[in-house]
Amino acid sequence: MKTTEEDELRKAVRDNYGKVAQNDGVGCGCNPSCCRESPSLIQDSSFHKSSQMGYSEKELTAIPDGANLGLGCGNPQAIASLSPGETVLDLGSGAGFDCFLAANQVGPNGQVIGIDMTPEMLSKARENADKGGYTNVEFRLGEIEHLPVADASVDVILSNCVINLSPDKLGVFRESFRVLKIGGRLAISDIVATAEIPDEIRSDLDLYCGCMAGAATITSLERILAEAGFREIRIRPKDESREFIREWAPGRNVEDYVVSATIEAVKQTNN
Repeated sequence: MKTTEEDELRKAVRDNYGKVAQNDGVGCGCNPSCCRESPSLIQDSSFHKSSQMGYSEKELTAIPDGANLGLGCGNPQAIASLSPGETVLDLGSGAGFDCFLAANQVGPNGQVIGIDMTPEMLSKARENADKGGYTNVEFRLGEIEHLPVADASVDVILSNCVINLSPDKLGVFRESFRVLKIGGRLAISDIVATAEIPDEIRSDLDLYCGCMAGAATITSLERILAEAGFREIRIRPKDESREFIREWAPGRNVEDYVVSATIEAVKQTNN
C-alpha cells in the first residue's frame, strides 16, 4: 500500500473516531449500524454490547461513566492475567475503558499508558481519569505504528478492535516488540478474516472504519507477528462473534468473512 493511501485511511479513521468521541459514542465506530440509532439508545446499549463481548457486570460498573463507548470486539482483560505493579500499554485506548480496568488490576504501584491518535478521544479519556481519580493512568497522543513509549518499558500490551484499522500491521507489531520488556506479552482482541474478503467490502471506507474491511487473515497475522520477533503466538477465532458482527453491517454478509479473535504472543529472551 502506498504511503498516500495509508495516510488517507488514517485520516478517515481519525476523523471518524473524533466524531464518536465528541458525541459520547454516537457515530460510526466498530459498528456502523449504530449511526442510525438515537444517542440515548446508543448509550443504553453500550453495557449490553460489552456484555456480549465478555465483560462482566462487575467490570462494567467499576469504571467512570462515559468510558465505555461500546466500540470493542472482545475482552482483552480476560487473557491478560495482569498482576499488581505491572506496566500496561493500551493501543487505541479510546475513552479509557480498558485502561481503567487494567489500572484496577495493576494497583497503585503499577502504571497504565493509553495511546490514541484522536485528540478528541484523549480529551475524553483524561476527563474520565480525573472523574475516577486514577493517578496510575496516563494518555498520550500518538499512532500505534510510531509509539511514544520507551524501549523495553512495558510488561503487557492490550488492544481492543484497533489493529485491524492500521494499514501497517507489521509496523504496529514491530513497535509493540520494541517497547515490551523481555518476557512481555500481547493480550489483544481484534477482528480477523476467515475467508478472502471481497473487493466491494475491502474498498468500502465505512466498513474499514467499522473494523471489518481492514482485517487480516489468521495466517497473515501469524506471519507478521513472527516477522516482528514474537513467539508463542496464539490466535483463537470466536465463531460466536459472527452474531454481533452481523449487526454491525446488516445485509452486507460481512460475518461470512470476519470474526473476533484473541491474539496472544510473547517477547522471548532468545529473540
